Amino acid sequence: MAASRIRRFLTEENWTFAPHERPALPGSPASPEHSAVVRLAYGAIAILVGLTGGLGTALISVNTMTLQGSLGFDPTEIAWLPTVYVMTNASMNLLLIKFRQQYGLRPFTIIFLGLYVLLAFAHLFVHGFWSAIAVRAASGMAGAALSSLSLYYMMQALPTKWRLRALVIGIGIPQCATPLARLFSPELLAMSQWRALYLFEFGLALLSLVAVSLLRLPPTERKSAFEPLDFVTFTLFAVAIALFSAVLGQGRIVWWFEAPWIGWSLVVAIPLLATALVIEHGRANPLLNTRWLGSADIVRFAVVTLMARLVLSEQTYAAVGLLTVLGQNNDQFGTLFVIIFVASIAGVIASAVTLDVNRLTHPVMLAIGLVAVAAYVDSLSTSLTRPPQLYLTQAVIAFAGTFFLGPSLLFGMTRALKAGAGHIISFLALFGMVNAIGGLGGAALLGTYQTIAEKAHSAAIVQSIDPTDPIVAARIAAGGGAVGRVVGDPTLRAAEGGALLAQTATREANVLAYDDTFRLVAVLAGLTTVYLAFLLIRRTRRERRAALAKAPA
Repeated sequence: MAASRIRRFLTEENWTFAPHERPALPGSPASPEHSAVVRLAYGAIAILVGLTGGLGTALISVNTMTLQGSLGFDPTEIAWLPTVYVMTNASMNLLLIKFRQQYGLRPFTIIFLGLYVLLAFAHLFVHGFWSAIAVRAASGMAGAALSSLSLYYMMQALPTKWRLRALVIGIGIPQCATPLARLFSPELLAMSQWRALYLFEFGLALLSLVAVSLLRLPPTERKSAFEPLDFVTFTLFAVAIALFSAVLGQGRIVWWFEAPWIGWSLVVAIPLLATALVIEHGRANPLLNTRWLGSADIVRFAVVTLMARLVLSEQTYAAVGLLTVLGQNNDQFGTLFVIIFVASIAGVIASAVTLDVNRLTHPVMLAIGLVAVAAYVDSLSTSLTRPPQLYLTQAVIAFAGTFFLGPSLLFGMTRALKAGAGHIISFLALFGMVNAIGGLGGAALLGTYQTIAEKAHSAAIVQSIDPTDPIVAARIAAGGGAVGRVVGDPTLRAAEGGALLAQTATREANVLAYDDTFRLVAVLAGLTTVYLAFLLIRRTRRERRAALAKAPA
């Protein structure tokens, strides 16, 4: 019986559905009943596809320093690799949803996964800056497609009554990819530097392509979805978002006011985005429903989600940056990222188990509040801080990062469905853009703030160092004594002692700057939590007034 059920899913012929099994929306798969074996297979593919999509950017972003050396790139060039991923990923949902509606799930899957596989394979033989950029761009497009596939496969893996929980799990799976990449990528790089990393990425993409080819999603209902103006809007919107992403990704590397192209990018991006919104505002069937996106509920949703992504950059940028400044690297991060990985999985499971569609704001507020507390604790770090001192706080932040995402997605989805099925495209485009840009913007904000704070602390420390102070003189002499066996000249020994003292001053300035960054995150997360609490209290009061007004006298 199980074998015959599986064979049925390998072809698209003779599909018949009961009314309750039909697709909820054109472009989404039907919801037939499956045997336990088929459900298990769908669940395994959902995990594989979700992690493949997440690892497409995680493997690069967590190994930029190592890849910079092995590929021979300068800091600006290596920074383009994660940036290009966001440039192509952020706006793809705007096009992919209508593509699925018009052409079905099968072409959607094969085209984007196939392109990713081909470019990843080609990069193994033609390795240069532009081929690396092409692979990351394809990875960004495939990542958007794989995120959707992970959701759909997970929804087939669970019974109909748990479909919303499946949605939460599906959106959470790619978020577990970053700590997972930290765990095994050092071994990959040790085997054959960048080639092993790209070969692993190619293998994952190929496995995903084979898996989704063998076990297809149930077919969807199709309809004519595209209009000529859709491509105009998408081009304008995608180019504008790509330029904004480039500015955010490169701004703190080349510095915001030093590179003329940053200003020109903004000069081009702002009118393009404005033109796209003006076109959409006047259309009968827009890709982006500007009137709905401009409503108070959706604006508040976008602001809160953006703030959540900003403060969650505390883990990926600030905590790892602090430990790197203190001389730690991926080899010393093993236990820390095992804990973060387990906490991320726990966050996904807890979010699915506690899901309540009537109380979607509460888990988001709890998650951001947890980040505020953990970031404040991290702000007490010193130059003696090591990974064990961050186990608890980073576990809390990892838990919060996956715990908030599902309820946040469902909050917007429920409002989009209430407004009409056509609003789903607008919402998913907004959600994907806010999360992608928020992650990039978080690193840009925290990185810029940390750089400015480090310069301020460094200047303050240097001003306080007086060579005639006996304590400073003793420190310089001790530093010179450390190289006394190899440097015989007293003047050179004193210079070496001064250089070591300067290195120590720079390290302490960086630690203080990271502490300031943690405090900034704590303040932003705290303000967002207070804002959400205010919204909840106001809504509760309005509901009570409405209930009293309806009550009989």
